[in-house]
Amino acid sequence: KQFDRLYVPRNAQTTGDIDVHEISVDRAGRVIFVNTKFSCLATMSVTHGFKPIWKPPFISWLAGEDRCHPNGLAMDEGAPAYVSAVGRSDMNNGGGDRRHEGGVLIDVRDDRIVTDQLSMPHSPRVTPEGVWLLDSGRAMLARVDPQSGAKEDVAFCPGFLRGLSIHAGHAIVTVSLPRDGAFAGLALQDELARRDGEPWCGVCIIDLRSGDLVQWIRLTGAIKELFDVAVIPGAICPMALGVGSPDIQSLISFDPEFGQLAPV
Repeated sequence: KQFDRLYVPRNAQTTGDIDVHEISVDRAGRVIFVNTKFSCLATMSVTHGFKPIWKPPFISWLAGEDRCHPNGLAMDEGAPAYVSAVGRSDMNNGGGDRRHEGGVLIDVRDDRIVTDQLSMPHSPRVTPEGVWLLDSGRAMLARVDPQSGAKEDVAFCPGFLRGLSIHAGHAIVTVSLPRDGAFAGLALQDELARRDGEPWCGVCIIDLRSGDLVQWIRLTGAIKELFDVAVIPGAICPMALGVGSPDIQSLISFDPEFGQLAPV
């Protein structure tokens, strides 16, 4: 095979068990991540497990209690813009009690609750048309007006939604099977029954103009859940190396500041 991209793990950081969810990189090159266990946004620290940079306005203090289950992070112009959370609880594991309603989208820049009319929201993404997100408890791809908070359902996908990328007028959404065999207490269970369908695991590609499901990849076998999806523009056949791969010892590159590789 001819690979046109090679991705190699270069750095590792010890954080401890903080239940990291979505990760991004800001305009300064800092890794920004959702620290779900401590209900905040954080970045790396060379002396601690993490450095908190923002917490929701309703969280009184940082405790390893997963109080509101934040999970999604939307960046805008290289800076954190929105965070999704299952609820606005300020008590130990409080988000777990609000699976079917009360999910929030928070504007990080002014601590404003844009909407609280969501069910287990995930994966907010900023575009000129608004904030796209996954209203996962209802199995809906939705668009939210960042000013009014008005929500528009765009497309239904057959499973638990968690992972979204917007590219070339399309949404790429990952769907997962339920962990306990059923989506108890969630509207998506009723919606599947109404459509006389079964959930599945895979990737759905949705035309944002029409809301039509135009293509999909369905996964069977050992894979039951997917967390995220990313688009690599211009790549046809990328390759990634794991830390245990024997090729990681020989596939070497270096910074070209002092010249190019010698010819073989």
